[in-house]
Amino acid sequence: MSKKNSKWKPITLVAMIFMLCLPTIPANTALASTTQPKREMRAVWISTVQNIDMKAGMTKEQYTTWTRQTLDKLKANKLNTVIYQVRPTNDAMYASDLAPWSSYITGKKQGTNPGYNPLTIMVEEAHKRGMELHAWMNPYRVTMPGQKLTDLAADNVARTNPNWVVKYGKQYYLNPGLPEVQNYLVDIVKELVANYDIDAIHMDDYFYPYKIANEAFPDQAAYKKYGASFKKVEDWRRDNVNQLVEKIYTAIKDTKPYVQYGISPFGVWRNKSLDKTGSDTRAGVNNYDDLFADVRTWIQNGTIDYITPQIYWSRTLAVAKYGTLLDWWSREVQTYAQTHPVQLYIGLADYKVGNDSDGAWKNKMELPNQIMANRSEQVAAKGQMHFSLRSIQNNKLGYATIVSQQLYNYTALTPDTPWLDDAVPNEPTFVQVTKEADGRQIKIIDENKTQPRKYVIYRFAGNKEGSYNDPQNIVDVIYNKNGITEFVDKTALAKRSYTYGITAVSATGVESKEAFVVKEDQ
Repeated sequence: MSKKNSKWKPITLVAMIFMLCLPTIPANTALASTTQPKREMRAVWISTVQNIDMKAGMTKEQYTTWTRQTLDKLKANKLNTVIYQVRPTNDAMYASDLAPWSSYITGKKQGTNPGYNPLTIMVEEAHKRGMELHAWMNPYRVTMPGQKLTDLAADNVARTNPNWVVKYGKQYYLNPGLPEVQNYLVDIVKELVANYDIDAIHMDDYFYPYKIANEAFPDQAAYKKYGASFKKVEDWRRDNVNQLVEKIYTAIKDTKPYVQYGISPFGVWRNKSLDKTGSDTRAGVNNYDDLFADVRTWIQNGTIDYITPQIYWSRTLAVAKYGTLLDWWSREVQTYAQTHPVQLYIGLADYKVGNDSDGAWKNKMELPNQIMANRSEQVAAKGQMHFSLRSIQNNKLGYATIVSQQLYNYTALTPDTPWLDDAVPNEPTFVQVTKEADGRQIKIIDENKTQPRKYVIYRFAGNKEGSYNDPQNIVDVIYNKNGITEFVDKTALAKRSYTYGITAVSATGVESKEAFVVKEDQ
C-alpha cells in the first residue's frame, strides 16, 4: 500500500497506529506462531428464537446494558461481526409495518410493543465498536413446535391469510410454493434494508423444513396450481426457493447495493452416492434432496454474496469429516468464482464443544484446529461464524480462551466484496492526533465527496511507517460518522511516540491505496 506522508506539526500532538496485540498465551505453539490474516470473518450468531441467547422482558435500559456488555466482550475477543436474529418466527425484533413484534422481546403475546427498537440499538452499538451487523431472518417458519396459530398476533399474515399457511409436524410454515408468500418475504427484506443501517441480510438452513418420517409436506394443491411445468414436485420446490433467493438478492441491491446477502445452509449439498459431484460423505440429510436448497445454483448464478455451510462435525467423524466438507465447499466456490465471486465462510459448532457423543468434541483443540484448517492456503474459506453466543460465553473446556488468545489475538477487517463496487476510496482529508490522559485522541475529518463507510487506524512505534498488511499494526476499525469521526486509542503509551496511518474503507470493504499519515514529534 502506498501512503501519502503528511506530517502534522506540533500544537496538537499526533500519532499513529496500533499495538493492539496484548500478549498471547502460547499454550499451543503451532497456533500462536501462525501468521494472522488481515481480513477474516469472525462472526457470532445471536439467536433470539426461544430466547436461546437473549432473555425476554428487558426494559430499554436493561436491553441496552446487555447489548453493550455483550458486544464489549465480543469486541475484546476480536470478533468483528454479529449475526442478530431479527425474524425468528414470522415476527420482528424491530418496528415493522409488515410483521408483529416478536414475543421473544417481551415474553408476552406476540405483537406486544416493547417500547423500544432492539435492532436499532444493536446496530448502533455494533457500529460504535466497528462491528458489522448482519440481520438474520428465517423466511418460512411461522411457529415453534406446539404453538397454535391463535398464539400469534391478530395481524400476523399467517392469521390474516390462513391460505398461505401449511402445518407440517407440530409447526406451521408459510407455503414456499405460493407467489403471494414470495412477494411478502421480498417486501419484508425491502423494508428491513431500507429502514435499518445493516451490513447484510442473512438466512440459515430453514427453507423447506427438515423431513419428518412418513409425513408428506402438504403442498400438493399449490403444486397442482403453479407447478405444471415441472414433472417432479421436488424440482418445483427447488425452483421456488431459487426464485425467492434471486428475488431477495435483487431487492437488496435495488435498495442498497452494498448490503450483502448471505445464506448459511446445512453442511452437505449432496452425498457422492446420490451425485458423483457431491461430497464424499454419508450424511442422513442433504440440502438438495431434503431441504430443496439448491445451493450450487445460488453460487453459480451469483444470487448470494456469501455462503456459510454449517459444517457441524469433527475432523474425525467418518460419515462427514470436517476437512472433507471444507475441501468440497472450497472447490465449489472456486469453480464459479470467475462467473460470480462468492465469499466462503464456515459455520462452526461451538455448541458441541465438551457436549457431544462424538468424542472428538471432548478435545478443547477441536474447534481451534478447525479454524486453523480454514486458514489453510489450499482452501477458499475467508473466516467463520460461531454458533452461538451462549456457547462462546460458556467457554467449555476453555476453547474460547484459546481462540481469543491465540487465533483472534489481532484485529481483522471483514472480507471485501469488490464485485458489488470496486471503486477505491480516497484516504481521509485530514487527521489530528492529540495526546490525552487516557491515550491518543484521534479526529478524522473527511471532506471527500464520496464518503467511506469505515476507517482503519494503524499505529507504528517511532517515526516510521511499518507494514499495512500486518494486522498487528491495526489499532481498530471504526465506522465513519458523517465526515467527522473521533476515536481514542487507549492502548497508546504516554511516554512513547508513534506514527499513525488512517485508511478509508468503502461500503463494499475496498480499502484506500493511501493512508493519511501523522507522526508525533520525537
